[in-house]
Amino acid sequence: MSEQFELRYVQGHVEVYDGSGEFCFSADTWSEAESELNEMLAA
Repeated sequence: MSEQFELRYVQGHVEVYDGSGEFCFSADTWSEAESELNEMLAA
């Protein structure tokens, strides 16, 4: 099953939410958020 995630800019940082709208984590930049998300999905 493939989960969908949403990345949002919020007050100068990026927040990542899962497909049900639950907060997962935040990052300083869009690329950092994508990298952390890829690591999380690979685990």
